[in-house]
Amino acid sequence: MTSVTPAPATQDLIAASDAHSAHNYHPLPVVVATAEGAWMTDVEGRRYLDMLAGYSALNFGHGNRRLIDAAKAQLERVTLTSRAFHHDRFAAFCTQLAELCGKEMVLPMNTGAEAVETAVKTARKWGYRVKGVPDGRARIVVASDNFHGRTTTIVSFSTDPEARADYGPYTPGFDIVPYGDLDALRAAVTDETVAVLLEPIQGEAGVLVPPPGYLPGVRELTRERGVLFIADEIQSGLGRTGKTFACEHEGVVPDVYVLGKALGGGVVPVSAVVADRDVLGVFRPGEHGSTFGGNPLACAVGLEVIAMLREGEYQQRAAELGEHLHAELRLLAGAGKVSAVRGRGLWAGVDIDPAYGTGREISEKLLERGVLVKDTHGSTIRIAPPLVISKEDLDWGLDQLRAVLGA
Repeated sequence: MTSVTPAPATQDLIAASDAHSAHNYHPLPVVVATAEGAWMTDVEGRRYLDMLAGYSALNFGHGNRRLIDAAKAQLERVTLTSRAFHHDRFAAFCTQLAELCGKEMVLPMNTGAEAVETAVKTARKWGYRVKGVPDGRARIVVASDNFHGRTTTIVSFSTDPEARADYGPYTPGFDIVPYGDLDALRAAVTDETVAVLLEPIQGEAGVLVPPPGYLPGVRELTRERGVLFIADEIQSGLGRTGKTFACEHEGVVPDVYVLGKALGGGVVPVSAVVADRDVLGVFRPGEHGSTFGGNPLACAVGLEVIAMLREGEYQQRAAELGEHLHAELRLLAGAGKVSAVRGRGLWAGVDIDPAYGTGREISEKLLERGVLVKDTHGSTIRIAPPLVISKEDLDWGLDQLRAVLGA
């Protein structure tokens, strides 16, 4: 099926990987050895423009000097204490991340899925202790086509058969409504609802932007009904859309931010739940935790990420280059080469006209031309380069897409 023929050394490494690792991924046939900025180099020495950025984990580029220096400095001091003890980077990380979010408290974890799980536990505990929902009755409303992670609880409210199939029995307590449908959301909220959990822009679903007014409507509804609004900004947050948080485009401040990916700068896994004291204050010692959550190395890198975001340069680059990206992609749509383009900032979902191939086939053809993207849901490719990409490199990558589509 694929037209990509890897070189012998690459084939050997891929074969070894296939022989000794579980096949829960289907990577493109490239083996990366080094990377810098927006470019990656494979084991054969061929360079590729990274237009995926680790699903937004690499917003600040590969090998960002500030982040690498922060990590190196901390590696020489202390990397892990566990939360059994205090360490000297923890208070600064929590304080500065809370300030960045305009909130009061931070609960650090490691991966995005852990942060979502933590947000679910937070909402339930808040519902019982603060809202007064009867024990065991708390419910959370989520959106169809969501992607919040792959733990058992999270896939219990997924509508993606690949993510959900064969993992039952599933965790109860979730109500699924169509994304972007405020009336359906309003109908789903009951006195036992403790939270609405949404992605401000759905990433894995194909970079789906909700209709104007939807997020403000969610905010108003949740306030009226005494329900927490939890925004999963793991992919959409920290500069990707041209704002620090995607919610800002609609002037919305949720009760709870769920952060991950870019918070670790592509160096270490860092995630967090951020909210005010009346929400995160429900936890008492021993009720939740993580051995590596908030470790010194993670905090050191996270602090540098926060400092970079405070400067605003990355948000501005994403806004300006994103406007250019979407203008160019709309031209392809106008020419009939793609059937739809969605997104915001340096983030786009591009639906490929079936006449030109599936999303996987287009990704493989771009690989041959030195551009790395990833498909989703059959016909869609996602474009999300590091925010450090130059306009010249972005244009070159778009030229390769035009060439693949015969434009």
